[in-house]
Amino acid sequence: MNLLAFDIGGSSVKYGLWKNEKLTEQDSFPLPKDWTEMKQTFKQIFDQKNQAGTLSGVAFSAPGVVDDKKGEIRGVSAVPYIHHFPISEELETLFGVPVSMENDANCAALAEVWQGAAKDTADSIFFVIGTGIGGAVIIDRKLFKGRNLFGGEFGYMALNESSSLSELGSSVKIVKKYNLINGTQIDGKELFERAEKEDPLAVQLVEQFYAAIARGIYNLLVCFDSGRVVLGGGVSKNEQLLPNIQRHLTRILLEHAVTDMDYELVTCEFGNDANLIGAVYHFMENNA
Repeated sequence: MNLLAFDIGGSSVKYGLWKNEKLTEQDSFPLPKDWTEMKQTFKQIFDQKNQAGTLSGVAFSAPGVVDDKKGEIRGVSAVPYIHHFPISEELETLFGVPVSMENDANCAALAEVWQGAAKDTADSIFFVIGTGIGGAVIIDRKLFKGRNLFGGEFGYMALNESSSLSELGSSVKIVKKYNLINGTQIDGKELFERAEKEDPLAVQLVEQFYAAIARGIYNLLVCFDSGRVVLGGGVSKNEQLLPNIQRHLTRILLEHAVTDMDYELVTCEFGNDANLIGAVYHFMENNA
């Protein structure tokens, strides 16, 4: 099955061709200014990739609350013009082939379930760390999306009276806070490097970040007892992430006398390709 896959992000759209059981011919383009321009770009890329007429469909990863049954995207996201209309129907008319669509965090999880860090387990939780916190719940190797499609929206979790997990556990937000206080313009990589060099403010913010993520994971473990938690997002490449979250998680489990829980904390395997690969898998599962 040859498929074209798109991953709609807040600043760009990635795409790639799924051919011979692998992702090839990957590229991206800047996020268009409106839906009309986006459709035109989609069609140009589709026509280019389908010159031999071999494409069986188009798979999408998208932000927001994706209702793949109704073919609509609810909620809000950084791409407002893709919401609240029959988007899948318009795209199928545009391409003339079947279209599938799933939430981006769910796609990342599906990629890891299919061929990655969760390919050998039935139940798992995916924890995506970025501008906010997203994720997915997998039960019996299937997405658990919930009645209102809020399954995996971990960022809304309240960690105290005033702050959500997305506010306290966002790697992007702790960098912004550091820059605001210090009058600097460093990126996330440098912030973690400064913490390792014992910059007091960097240490404070990074430790708060690790603790918030660990507390969110603790809450999910005692709710779902999934066994495996997979960490994703750009920060998951940081070798300091896993041991430091593990350190705080161990502490929190002991503080609450949860001493008999068997679980694994691992990082994702596919990185930036996860959304595209997961979109392909979602298409295959729904168009078998």
